[in-house]
Amino acid sequence: MWANPDWCGSLYPPYAGQEGWLADYARVFSAVEGSTTFYSGAPRAETVAAWAHLAPAHFRFCFKLPASVTHAKRLDHVEAEFDAFVDALAPLHERLGPLLVQLPRDFGHAELPRLEALLARWPSAIPCAVEVRHPEFFHKGAAEVALNRLLITHAANRAMLDVRALFSTPPEGSPALAHAQKEKPRCPLHVLSTGDQPLIRFIGHLDEAINLHYFTPWIDQIKLWINQGKTPFLFVHTADNRQAPQLARRLFQALAGDLGLPPLGEFAGERQTSLL
Repeated sequence: MWANPDWCGSLYPPYAGQEGWLADYARVFSAVEGSTTFYSGAPRAETVAAWAHLAPAHFRFCFKLPASVTHAKRLDHVEAEFDAFVDALAPLHERLGPLLVQLPRDFGHAELPRLEALLARWPSAIPCAVEVRHPEFFHKGAAEVALNRLLITHAANRAMLDVRALFSTPPEGSPALAHAQKEKPRCPLHVLSTGDQPLIRFIGHLDEAINLHYFTPWIDQIKLWINQGKTPFLFVHTADNRQAPQLARRLFQALAGDLGLPPLGEFAGERQTSLL
């Protein structure tokens, strides 16, 4: 996301209005995970047009499918709603990263035909990522084999949710950590690329050393994917997301040395503070 008032004074200027947040975000980062659509559905046409105007051409939006499609209807008879959602994003079609199909925790092997129907309908020009949470998709048995084959067939990316750092310690009196551990699923991490845009969702701890410990192995993996011609997407969360931009910057710095990446831009709030 980019609409977070907690980032005023760091990623954003201290008293910046919300209308400037996306532009400031896009001057630093090259993609965003759009969670608003999961809760509120397809955005209004004028909203999408404003996003298209504010973000540069290289910037990628990775929206979540609405929960009404994935959770309420569980992908059953969602053709009209899915088509309307894709149509609503038309001004951004050339700037879409993988749209995320985040499935319920109890969406299992028996419902894969519904996912198959959705992927068969998926526009070929729009990347897709699928995040599963049912335990049977993490046991390397028939259910996981069927899922991976389905994703490979449709060139859809299996989203990789990395919660190891988050669950590495007890909450230790931290309400934010306790809340995050309650809300996030404790899924095993299976690292594999079923499409050309591997998508990693890294849920961090409040301790930077713990985050770097669990992130370090990703560096070689991401480097391998890039050398294979793939375009990995890395999204970073923290327990309360207050420090998510700083963690994203720190993890990018860990990647940049190995990959020869240019540095990120300055955070607008930090730049303004330094001039005072």
